[in-house]
Amino acid sequence: MTSPAFLPRSFAVAAYARLPEAVQEAQALHAWLRARGLESFYGRLEDLDLRRRIENREVEICIAVGGDGTMLRAAHLCAPVGIPILGINFGRLGFLIQVQQREWPQALERLLQGDAWIEHRMMLQAEHRRSDQAQGHWYALNEIVVCRGALIRPIHVSASADGHLLTTYVADGLIAATATGSTAYALAAGGPILPPELRNILLIPIAPHLSVDRAVVLSEGSAVTLTVRDGEAVLSVDGQAPISLAIGDEVLVRAGDYSAQFVRFGDAGYFYRNLTAYMNQNPSIGISR
Repeated sequence: MTSPAFLPRSFAVAAYARLPEAVQEAQALHAWLRARGLESFYGRLEDLDLRRRIENREVEICIAVGGDGTMLRAAHLCAPVGIPILGINFGRLGFLIQVQQREWPQALERLLQGDAWIEHRMMLQAEHRRSDQAQGHWYALNEIVVCRGALIRPIHVSASADGHLLTTYVADGLIAATATGSTAYALAAGGPILPPELRNILLIPIAPHLSVDRAVVLSEGSAVTLTVRDGEAVLSVDGQAPISLAIGDEVLVRAGDYSAQFVRFGDAGYFYRNLTAYMNQNPSIGISR
């Protein structure tokens, strides 16, 4: 889904603090904006002052300088308040990012000329329930994962779509992913790649044992319930710290009430151009960031 041209005048510039080159470039970007008379606030995504400005909608756009992990954290912060995100890639992959390291001056010039549009991507909402009591709620841009914990043995997880049982998986885990997440953990588990504008939930088993081994794409609007039937299982949301699950616990997954918004340039074919470039090499090999 695209929107009319986007022309912001107030900016939050957030850097991934563990990458010195990203911090340096973010500071240069912040100075570049200020030199042009634009309102700009610089910091890390963890900085309370920067978070407050975003949560209070004091800025019109967040520029996230880092990798895909930085974009995920920015989405969790910005999506609830409808703030679009422009990513500058300093990571290895950058499936979520269109602008590469030293390209940001040209990209910002285009942005300030109104030559940009907003792409909307579905997020997932997950609820953990135990004995019909809610234990927690989360939003995810990539995926919700129910998988084995410390014990190296498969777990049993049943999946129901809109109240109808699909199957019970005996596997290392089960991924419920968005179209955005189809190029993340789901891709590594053998799932299909979905166009980013789709609003479907993708189910992919992880190392299934004598069980269904194919991905399932649910209809738009469907909700899925993942129930732990046996084994030591945990829940992870967008790769965050695992949460222990008990036998009988349910994880309810549906489309979220809001979407992540990303600033894009040119035509929507950027996604396939990025994808082809990454598939022709493996940029994840090398120094870990």
